[in-house]
Amino acid sequence: MSTTEEQAAEALQAAPPIILEPGPRTTDRIPPPPDDVWELPHGTAWVYHGEGNGQLTRPVLMADGFSAGPSDLGFTWDQLEFGPYPLLSELRRRGRDVVLVGYHERSASILHNAETVIAAVIETIDRRAGEHPLTVGGFSMGGLVTRYALAKMETVGIEHQTQLYYSYDSPHNGAWIPLSLQAFAHYTKKLDPRFSDQINSPAAQELLSKHIESWQDKPETSEQRLAFLRALEEVGNWPRARETRLIALANGPDSGVGNGVEPGVEAVIGKGLAVTGTELRTQPEGDDQLAAKLRVVTLPSRQIRTSELPDLDGAPGGTLPGFGILADALNALPAWLGFKVDNPVREHCFVPAVSAVSLREPAAREDLYTPISEEELEETPFHAVKFASQSETHTLVTEELSTWFIDQLP
Repeated sequence: MSTTEEQAAEALQAAPPIILEPGPRTTDRIPPPPDDVWELPHGTAWVYHGEGNGQLTRPVLMADGFSAGPSDLGFTWDQLEFGPYPLLSELRRRGRDVVLVGYHERSASILHNAETVIAAVIETIDRRAGEHPLTVGGFSMGGLVTRYALAKMETVGIEHQTQLYYSYDSPHNGAWIPLSLQAFAHYTKKLDPRFSDQINSPAAQELLSKHIESWQDKPETSEQRLAFLRALEEVGNWPRARETRLIALANGPDSGVGNGVEPGVEAVIGKGLAVTGTELRTQPEGDDQLAAKLRVVTLPSRQIRTSELPDLDGAPGGTLPGFGILADALNALPAWLGFKVDNPVREHCFVPAVSAVSLREPAAREDLYTPISEEELEETPFHAVKFASQSETHTLVTEELSTWFIDQLP
């Protein structure tokens, strides 16, 4: 018996939402209770004092990144502490106070969530014992939120007392979600709007270098991204205070070597009756290339074709298991619904290495895959950058990147 649209909609909406984000939680361990909790405009901060500190003394602010719904600072702790390198323990062991900053809505505009960071910076200064300068930055979108927040504070004449600004695999020149995934999200909006809503959220549109609002659209730079870039220009683009040093970390290499994902290959293949004929591909190169076939429940099968785009899914940079997140969600549905899929390719590039260091716009293949030279790095706004040895999971906290980061702290 074929699944009806009503049955499919009921099952999809009853299941957890399909959300593209790093994860999942690495352990069942519960973070220690924070030493303080701050309720901020549009957000919350958890404060952990460094060893030997009875109050804020040497603060390091860490802003959350992009997802849907409110920040889960327990999950943030998990990702920063229980991965390959215990970054939070190491910071606190060295007498650093950690301030984890989250938002009431992670998919809200970067400009909106920057108000949370501004309030957190002001609160940190007010509560700090002594005059040790601040370290302020964030992971993924958090690096952009803090970048705008500090620059805006300078523009309106509020001292941020930040000596080090950092971004950890932040998409300064745009992030990438495969167009086949974006199209699938919008194609299934009638059944469950939550996946499409994330792709069309203000933050997603501000972050993505190429975006489609509906499955029939031609990929373009969203008007919301253009408005965000104009807003950055209005505050000088970057923190410019003389005492502020800017650094960037990238979860991809500077070698130009890709992550091994081939262009134009099948990544998600429909096998169940409800999705037979669905085929999501990695981004192909060339003109009028097939990026996806879409058939969900109803009989028509639609094609998504693209032109003049590089093979971004395989580019060097921080990766996201976007294809895998979708496939796992569909395969977790009851088998009788017919949503089973094969998933030959799980990951794709999310933040190209060149974007993480604000070097080149990812418009053509040579922008992504050409090795980055020391001479080129002098053109970036950063005083220092650190690349991973190879492409790895977006915002993965590794010893290689973390020890370098700790050495940069004032």
